[in-house]
Amino acid sequence: MRITDLLKKDTVVLNLSATDKKGAIDELSGQLNKADRLVDLESFKEAIHDRENQSSTGIGEGVAIPHAKTKAVKEPAIAFGRSVKGVDYDALDGQKSHLFFMIAASEGANNEHLQTLSRLSTLLMDEDFRQTLMEADTEEAVLQAVDQKETEKLGAEAAEEQSGTVSDKTYVVAVTGCPTGIAHTYMAADGLKAKAKEMGVDIKVETNGSDGVRNRLTQEDIERAVGVIVAADTKIEKERFAGKPLVDAPVKDGIRKPEELINKATSGKAPLFQGGGSGKKSESASEDRRPGFYRHLMNGVSNMLPFVVAGGILIALSFIFNEPGAEETHPFGDLLSMIGGEYGFFLMVPVLAAFIARSIADRPGFAAGMVGGLMAVNFEAGFLGGIIAGFLAGYLVLLFRRVFAFIPPSLDGIRTILILPLFGVFFTGIIMYYIVTPLNALSVGIENWLGGLGTGNIVLMGILLGAMMAVDMGGPINKAAFTFGIAMIEGGNYAPHAAIMAAGMVPPLGIAVATSIFKSKFTKQERDAGKSNYVLGASFITEGAIPFAAADPGRVIPSIITGSAVAGGLAMLFGTATQAPHGGIFVLLLVENWPLYLIAILAGTAVTALMLGVWKKRVEV
Repeated sequence: MRITDLLKKDTVVLNLSATDKKGAIDELSGQLNKADRLVDLESFKEAIHDRENQSSTGIGEGVAIPHAKTKAVKEPAIAFGRSVKGVDYDALDGQKSHLFFMIAASEGANNEHLQTLSRLSTLLMDEDFRQTLMEADTEEAVLQAVDQKETEKLGAEAAEEQSGTVSDKTYVVAVTGCPTGIAHTYMAADGLKAKAKEMGVDIKVETNGSDGVRNRLTQEDIERAVGVIVAADTKIEKERFAGKPLVDAPVKDGIRKPEELINKATSGKAPLFQGGGSGKKSESASEDRRPGFYRHLMNGVSNMLPFVVAGGILIALSFIFNEPGAEETHPFGDLLSMIGGEYGFFLMVPVLAAFIARSIADRPGFAAGMVGGLMAVNFEAGFLGGIIAGFLAGYLVLLFRRVFAFIPPSLDGIRTILILPLFGVFFTGIIMYYIVTPLNALSVGIENWLGGLGTGNIVLMGILLGAMMAVDMGGPINKAAFTFGIAMIEGGNYAPHAAIMAAGMVPPLGIAVATSIFKSKFTKQERDAGKSNYVLGASFITEGAIPFAAADPGRVIPSIITGSAVAGGLAMLFGTATQAPHGGIFVLLLVENWPLYLIAILAGTAVTALMLGVWKKRVEV
């Protein structure tokens, strides 16, 4: 798509009558509305002014590029205006603005539209092009000048891509980004590239625009660079630059002061970026250097964590209003339980799977991961099923991205929005169906086997049930043990469920204690999450251990299994029993021999905490 597909004769104003910034915005917006490019004129102007309040789009050199991305736009368009006398537009250089390009991006604009809109901003960096626009005497002359300059730009970009070889010049990397990601992002990128070429410096610039991250920096790029430039007014992933000289500046400096930024990045005078805002290497930076599997997994876990914490605490609060096992319940307690359990916890595994897939395959993988995770929940495959679904969906979408690589760039939006999600969801769903279905039979088989144990060896049963509560923390094995306990209560045998509830409380409690005592073995995020596990564990919400188990299964799972087995075995040995199916510490007084029951829980918690404290490695900081 070309710029002149969006900039038409009916959106060109050769002689603006406006004398101030508000007037210029009103006049250009009115022209777009008159040309039937807007749905709601006032909403569009409001969006333009909101963008101006963040920072002026008067970029200097007599140019202003007011822009907005909003649902008030009927179809993506560009309006051009020219003022010979000039307008005080709060430009970055303090001078009047003469050339105005108002960019109207619709809320659902595809990548091709956004790339075209952003390309316009880079053309205006050329002084000769600006002068040509000032001298154009007709609307057709304006369109012809834009079309000719864009052709030159596209040809130069193609030649640059073909000649891309590694040289022995000084090499820097940069990232640019602005709040809307339409104009300043790309102008700063072009400003840096043009100045670097003039200075004899090699540069690679990553842009964080409305169409996503383009020209993404690799770890090899970062390691090779002598310095890093971040010219952005939006959130940028900086932890990957830990240990590198980093120049941090607003996006306007990439446009106005590119030489200054490059000199600072290559001089060795820029401060080393330490990460995390401290003088030490950040935890995130340490994680980024670990294998891809770990990074993808942690992406899922970190996004899942709020659902675990919020949902679990809401369920715990519901016990204040509703006594577990009571026939009559309080409406507000029911509401808390519904929000936390039926919705908060229900979304936990789908979110885990979706963000693992997104980490692997970017946005096209998100839908497939979400569907796969939802199937894991409905087929009771637990969080392990969610992990499998996330990785399966992510790598399937990567496969299909290669399969459909023949699709031309002009149809990239269709491939991203339609083809990749469609094939990803379909094949993830098909494969997940055959993976998770056998788990139902496994769950039923375990439950029947437990029922056959009878009262032969109650301590052994307690150890076994306790271990099962910690194996998959809410998955089919955990549910099989819990269901068995409920069945025993219905049959008048209250001892097994006491062991089950004690064991189910141990994983989050043991982890919480470990994060409090052995702080050097856990990241800051894990220590913060560990605090909420005191509440989750006390509430018999085993799922609080899931983020920790997912992040370090080799050490966490054996530790919590051992602690839960100890708690379950002791609970049976001490002859504890309960008729309450849930409630944790809140139903302690309903447990027969509750002081010994509490000792069983504390013993299991201590075993888990000590094992984690000894077994886990110290976190590198």
